[in-house]
Amino acid sequence: MSACRLRPMPIIVGSPRSGTTLLRLMLDSHPELAIPPETGFLSLGSKFKGREDKLRERFFHALINHPQPLPVWPDFEMDEETFQSALSEVKPFSVSDGYRTFYRLYAARFGKSRWGDKTPLYCLDIDAIRKTLPEARFIHFIRDGRDAALSLRRMWFSPGWEIETQAAYWRRCVLAARRAGAGRADYIEVRYEDLILNTRETLNQICTFIDLDYDDAMLRYYERAPERLKEHKGRSLPDGTVLRSQEQRLCQQKRTTQPLDPACVFGWKTAMSAEEKKRFRLFAGDLLRDLGYDL
Repeated sequence: MSACRLRPMPIIVGSPRSGTTLLRLMLDSHPELAIPPETGFLSLGSKFKGREDKLRERFFHALINHPQPLPVWPDFEMDEETFQSALSEVKPFSVSDGYRTFYRLYAARFGKSRWGDKTPLYCLDIDAIRKTLPEARFIHFIRDGRDAALSLRRMWFSPGWEIETQAAYWRRCVLAARRAGAGRADYIEVRYEDLILNTRETLNQICTFIDLDYDDAMLRYYERAPERLKEHKGRSLPDGTVLRSQEQRLCQQKRTTQPLDPACVFGWKTAMSAEEKKRFRLFAGDLLRDLGYDL
């Protein structure tokens, strides 16, 4: 597969709890585009080396077993033998075409001709990914860090971080993506708040960026969301210990099964104490200001 013949591949990145799943479900509702649950394995691209035959085998096993000890492969509902067989037909084999084979097979399950990805922490790997997949188009989805912090706090898997740690983490993710994308034609910034309050205009902007005709089906994402989110399987250790049930994983994305709610925008103004607001500003106020958010 020559990169020059490939259509732009949207990759949604951003700080966790910034609404990336919402955007994924919207774009995935387009009749031409399929976006799987979070992959995580594009960050492995630069680690694959060796002769073609060995490289193909290592690539296959790396993807179906990533990450350890809780591989995400079951989420994709893709038969391992089908994937391995498709990889065997990639000649000469390259890591880039190996990845494209995965996404092509995933999109084909839904009768779609184009594909993308949504893995928030790829915001830390943009430079490496663009070398492996030059057709990648990075959509940096940015949400006010204080709302992202509140969203993380409400989750069952919240790490229990202090507000300073949450601010520093949000700042690190956003700045990493901005540095990698600065001045590049393959990078765009989209605000969560704009998507909620000016939905059609924002989706049109994204579609133009990825060379995709706009379709109103994206506005009805919530009709398909419950079925699409069923891909999110439970997570268990080899000994059977359940770390995350499917119900827990579905619960964390409950809002994406409902129409857009403007109340989700700038909730920090009433939900955060004055002390928390001050502490967040101390660690990330400069970035909030640069992004144009009220302090």
